[in-house]
Amino acid sequence: MIHPDDMFQAFEPHRGDSVVIVTGTGGRRWRDISTNEKRDLNVHGAMGQTSSAAMGFALAQPNEKVVFFDSEGALLMNLGILATTAGKQPKNFFHFLMDNECYATTGGQPVPNSQDISYAGMAREAGYAAAYEFDNLEDFSTNVGKILEETGPVFVAMKMVPLVENEPIGMRKRGAVRTRAETIRTIQEELGITVV
Repeated sequence: MIHPDDMFQAFEPHRGDSVVIVTGTGGRRWRDISTNEKRDLNVHGAMGQTSSAAMGFALAQPNEKVVFFDSEGALLMNLGILATTAGKQPKNFFHFLMDNECYATTGGQPVPNSQDISYAGMAREAGYAAAYEFDNLEDFSTNVGKILEETGPVFVAMKMVPLVENEPIGMRKRGAVRTRAETIRTIQEELGITVV
């Protein structure tokens, strides 16, 4: 498995003037590595729709190389985008998938059938011009520059180290529930308001 920081470090020298769009937990780490923030688009809040937005951007800007870093949880919410992308054949679109086999943002729950799915196989069969799979940094680093010179749409699936951000929702600690009157009293005390 590849750590997102190492993958982004290996990708960055080959980025050139590409527009880079990131999503997902691993994607948040890109902002610390990018050296051309004015060419970065952040679409973190649209899980399941980011792939459609990125492909649409590539179609709208055919003279720009568009590199999209997706997550497998988001892609699974919108698998039809693979067929749509293949059908539209955006020659400038590079779809990188960061597959950490879990939903890291919501507590690390496993993605169903995560070890047996070949996302690159799905993209290839849908009709992407090329599709690749990597599970180690050395192979990725050796090939990423050549891949970015190809004609899209190109799909690159990478097995990533999971960076789990939270406990699952049911296991998170919650604050004590307060009544409306207790909340008002607390606010009054913080503001220095005396009620007689």
